[in-house]
Amino acid sequence: MAGSTSISGIVSGMDTTSIINQLMQVEAAPQTLLKHKQSTATSLVSALQSLNTKVASLTTAARTAADPDSWKAVSATSSASSVTATTTSNATPSSVTFTVDSVAQSQSSLVQMPASFYTIPPTFQVIRGGQTYNVTAQSTSMADIVAAFNGAGAGVTATTVSANGTTYLQLTGTDTGQANAFTVQSQDSTGTWTDLTTTQIRAASDASITLFAGTPAAQTVTQASNTFSGVLGGVDLTVSAVETNPVTVTVARDDDALTKLASGLVNNLNATLSEIQSRRASKTTTDATGRTVVTGGLFAGDSTTMLLQQDLMDAGSTSVNGMSLAQIGITLSQDGTFALDSGTFSSALAADPGKVQDLLSGMAGRVQQVGDQASNSGYGSLTLEIQSQQSMVKDLSDQISSWDDRLALRRSTLETTYTAMESALSNLKSQSTWLASQLSSLSASSGASA
Repeated sequence: MAGSTSISGIVSGMDTTSIINQLMQVEAAPQTLLKHKQSTATSLVSALQSLNTKVASLTTAARTAADPDSWKAVSATSSASSVTATTTSNATPSSVTFTVDSVAQSQSSLVQMPASFYTIPPTFQVIRGGQTYNVTAQSTSMADIVAAFNGAGAGVTATTVSANGTTYLQLTGTDTGQANAFTVQSQDSTGTWTDLTTTQIRAASDASITLFAGTPAAQTVTQASNTFSGVLGGVDLTVSAVETNPVTVTVARDDDALTKLASGLVNNLNATLSEIQSRRASKTTTDATGRTVVTGGLFAGDSTTMLLQQDLMDAGSTSVNGMSLAQIGITLSQDGTFALDSGTFSSALAADPGKVQDLLSGMAGRVQQVGDQASNSGYGSLTLEIQSQQSMVKDLSDQISSWDDRLALRRSTLETTYTAMESALSNLKSQSTWLASQLSSLSASSGASA
């Protein structure tokens, strides 16, 4: 403080700065209490926001588990490594057998450039799929010719290949299938187009499979791509090699995906309950005097989180349509956590998948409802409490700021008072010294007269 050096008790001998600081501590007690409340409220906001995030994740997991489409999960397997099968949302359990008669390929050819070009810059044409694409290079250099082909959008890519002192232009189609075969021409000075000399590396070809080969129901399917869509409902088949032996693709219920639905719901439920319990737990410490001090957690006594905890436990443990969730391996332990016995769940799924779906979906639906009532951005109980606590933090901040001004004024008043006291004492001391000197002078004068 600017005035503190002038009231250091030089005259009175008192530590006036220390006295003022102690008085200010007493004066600031209400503000200190406000700061403590603000700190607690701020910590509670952070804790509630963290819990709200976990509840939102739980609600999403519950919504997914309750969605009938989630229970349509299937996976496809192939008896041959050269055939892969990918399911879509429309896939249902099924199977198909076929042979792979050919795979689709793109054309690849070596082109021998003419010894001299008839036109400068050299001009070419690529004829593919009934369309003609013009290609004009900036010069006769192979680099410019390659760049021209690659930039023409003609459905071919170009590169150079050198062998035995000769440089060739290799052109490769970007798309497979016979319909994408191409020829290349160059133009002479009269405007006549002449086919360039080419050596075929690989011919453009279609992919072909025969369904139910060797049976009266055999059907051959041919297309330009190696991926067959629609042959088996909701499944894409991709072939990469000829297979003369029949290949079987089987689409079956994806038990791993369904188990993941259950485990995801249980794990999220436990994470949310654990968050609440850890924030409610009391902490025991020892103060400076050796006494044991028990401090309640942030959620201790908080009705919103207490009710949420109870509602989630009820939603996750109550029977569905009179059937216990333990029948599918979901149980509530004495410590308040849920467990999923994957073995029991798998056995129940194999025995009666419809029953498993009804039980887990019913539980998930209840959990989703509880989660939405808590974390909904408009009316959720957690959302509203967070907003209330944030408003309290702001109000406390305003009060603390107001106290800053009040305390600053009070300190200034105390410093002025003690400065005035020191000044008064200084004046009295001066007067005392003057009087003493006067009395001393009188005494000396009287003695001299005698």
